[in-house]
Amino acid sequence: MKQLLTGEFYGQTNQTIHLSGITLTDTEYTLDRVDWHYHENAYFTFILQGNVIEGNKKEMYHCTPGSLLFHNWQDPHYNIKPTGYTRGFHIELQHQWFDQLDFNMDKLQGSIKIMNADIKFLLYDIFKETKIEDNTTTLAIETLVLKTLTKMLDQSLIDRDKNPAWVHKIREILFYEFKDQLTLDYLAQTLGIHPVHLSRDFSKYFNCNLGDYLRKLKVEKAYALLAEKNLSLTEIAYGCGFSDQSHFNRCFKSISGLSPNNFRKIVTHKFPSC
Repeated sequence: MKQLLTGEFYGQTNQTIHLSGITLTDTEYTLDRVDWHYHENAYFTFILQGNVIEGNKKEMYHCTPGSLLFHNWQDPHYNIKPTGYTRGFHIELQHQWFDQLDFNMDKLQGSIKIMNADIKFLLYDIFKETKIEDNTTTLAIETLVLKTLTKMLDQSLIDRDKNPAWVHKIREILFYEFKDQLTLDYLAQTLGIHPVHLSRDFSKYFNCNLGDYLRKLKVEKAYALLAEKNLSLTEIAYGCGFSDQSHFNRCFKSISGLSPNNFRKIVTHKFPSC
């Protein structure tokens, strides 16, 4: 089984940035299938455009734009790329980087599919920094990577068995119904709890209020759709549950710091052929 070294990925490498212990790679997936292999470093895979199927010894991930995976080092896997253009952003973290920071990665073994919207927003922020490349880029990336791992470790240490049953249930409801005109009464009745209890305790488990959480889900979906150049901003706005494009623009910019159109220019930027 082949081991891929630092900065090495199958496909066409558009950009590689080497920092102290961190390597960032922007890669186009050009092979229909990649056989079993593993990487010498722990790393993130963040799908920016297109689709890819990734399988390991335990499960198979169907990845679309916005999908985020974390692999600990030497975790074997394979890839299948459906027809069409696919692009991924990778962040590799070398052993010495973890050692220098005294990070304990025992809680993050194997491959993990990350669903947390706040963590995905951090990955988009890191990606944006790689396209800025000014004299603060290195510091910004290092800070954002540390924040990402800290959030992952905090999340992994949560004992989900001790959470009330409604917490898991509302997470699923909001994930699938975030575009709908949801009301507090509807959610409370569906969950079987009092509306006051829901509005008071939601932030204990989601670190924000219910309205802010829904806006995050809508903006996260918009991030992925902006990679589809055939969709207009108005179509994306309505498709993500915003009342109009101006509301979409305000919410998107408040979270990303960019307008939807400017973000689209970054994520769909085509590198010259090598």
